[in-house]
Amino acid sequence: MADEKDSGSGSIRRASWDHPVVATVALELGGLAVSGLVALVGWPFGWLPDTDVVLFVTGFIAIGPAAELYSGAGPPRRLAVVAALLALAAVRLLVAAAVNWAFPALVDPGVGILVGYLVALPIGVAVLAWFLTRANGA
Repeated sequence: MADEKDSGSGSIRRASWDHPVVATVALELGGLAVSGLVALVGWPFGWLPDTDVVLFVTGFIAIGPAAELYSGAGPPRRLAVVAALLALAAVRLLVAAAVNWAFPALVDPGVGILVGYLVALPIGVAVLAWFLTRANGA
């Protein structure tokens, strides 16, 4: 099976993320839930998380599938990472521009960047997975 590999000790290790894009979206939702809980706890004290903090927490939680894809791939990984980062940046900027255009009255312009990042992260993982499977001949 393509998902299995020998860890060196004779045991077979399966990939944790069978569908990395779906797992990334699920982890993003988990990161947003954590940020929401922090906001609910801080709200009575007058503190709400900044969009940069939400972006960092959500991205940090959701990076697992991409990191596992990268570590399990063969040597030609640089092109996959560059393509994934370019896709992530392009989609993030396009979605941020669309959100800022559609909702010009937003108080925080960082919301457009946050939404763009949340949309772009699974796309970046999909591009990474596509390039890595293509490079490894699967």
